[in-house]
Amino acid sequence: MSKPTLLIVEDEELIRAQLKCGLRDDFTLLFAEHAREALSALKREQPALVCLDLGLLPDPECAEPGLEALDQIIKAAPQTKVVVLTGNGRGSAIHAVQLGAFDYHHKPIRLHDLKVALQRAAYFQAIEADVEKQRAGEAATPCEGMLGRTSAMQEIFAVVSRIARTDVTVLIQGESGTGKELLARAIHSNSSRDRRAFVAINCGAIPDTLLESELFGHEKGAYTGAHIQRKGRLELAEGGTLFLDEVGEMSALLQVKLLRFLQERAIERVGGREVLRVDARVVAATNKDLKVELQAGRFREDLYYRLSVVNLTLPPLRNRAEDIVLIANAFLQRSDKQHRRKLRFGSSALEAIIHYAWPGNIRELENAVERGVLMARTKFIEARDLGIEVKNDPDLISLREARNRAERNALVDALAKTRGNITQGARLLAVSRPKLHGLIAKYQVNARDFR
Repeated sequence: MSKPTLLIVEDEELIRAQLKCGLRDDFTLLFAEHAREALSALKREQPALVCLDLGLLPDPECAEPGLEALDQIIKAAPQTKVVVLTGNGRGSAIHAVQLGAFDYHHKPIRLHDLKVALQRAAYFQAIEADVEKQRAGEAATPCEGMLGRTSAMQEIFAVVSRIARTDVTVLIQGESGTGKELLARAIHSNSSRDRRAFVAINCGAIPDTLLESELFGHEKGAYTGAHIQRKGRLELAEGGTLFLDEVGEMSALLQVKLLRFLQERAIERVGGREVLRVDARVVAATNKDLKVELQAGRFREDLYYRLSVVNLTLPPLRNRAEDIVLIANAFLQRSDKQHRRKLRFGSSALEAIIHYAWPGNIRELENAVERGVLMARTKFIEARDLGIEVKNDPDLISLREARNRAERNALVDALAKTRGNITQGARLLAVSRPKLHGLIAKYQVNARDFR
């Protein structure tokens, strides 16, 4: 098993011996006695974690040498998680966290508590390392601006790659905020129509009396106020793509007219008699379950099958646990640039992001991250800056515990079946190796026990 590498910066020999004895089974250990030696080890070994005693020589009773070493370590290796040891009171610990330490532990050392803090730090370090790895491969994703390593998203990306250059009609389903328009734009940008217009219209945001004219256009004098001839969105999408958002809100009359266009590729403007041929690809989206709408008689069956030649369903963010931190970091990078800041997520923000249910999906996450960038008082965004509330409802806790229990059981089962082989275990669970290491740290499972 590949254990996280931990650099222990400690100038007292007895404490080094205590930490070596208590941590060697869970971490690959490195040691340094002072800041210069620690910086050399950081550059040479690139450890995932550092355990730093703030009471370093030449003045063990003062935290300043340790805080100075902390600042140097974070600047030299910003992705490394640092857990500080302090006997100088809570003030030094809080100052260390403000400088960028992941966590702190008060002396005298309680090995079990320190080990839990280090394993937690290793878990988040593995997540962030995986995020960077995914970001490096982002260019290979066919859907520009969309990130996702979950199997559901990878399957969607694969389908887009296959169907984008065809002219088939596509129906995208998913909750509000899951990125349906972004996916529609990706289909358009990967098609042979990418040099022509992408025209979007929200069928639920326009009164039914105006939607017909917006879609199909109107002739001069067709109704009161129609002073000039006007092309509709379908004509404006000639040679390109028309995106019909919230198509489930369309009235029965307009469903008939849309069906006619899909069958004949021809329209008539409101108040007109001329049949106009239009070459526009249609991509539709809805947050409703259209099969339920069919059964209720609110949506035409023939139109449904015309629209859903290819049917893509975007999963809600709460079902994309592996993607949440990845997407949050992408939003952070963009918002940092926009607001001219250089921030990172603190540990409390990461925990909130992971455990929050995100009912507003990606759109809510984007807004929360931007708020965090604006509200952060230090160079680290904390949970309070995000403006979200992770409720401690007993029912939700029970659900989380049930999920964690199921996740741990799956982990143990996979390690048992593969006799502790990390590569095979990751393949069996359909996760990356860093993700599996994170789960091992999270649930304090030792893969060697299964060999």
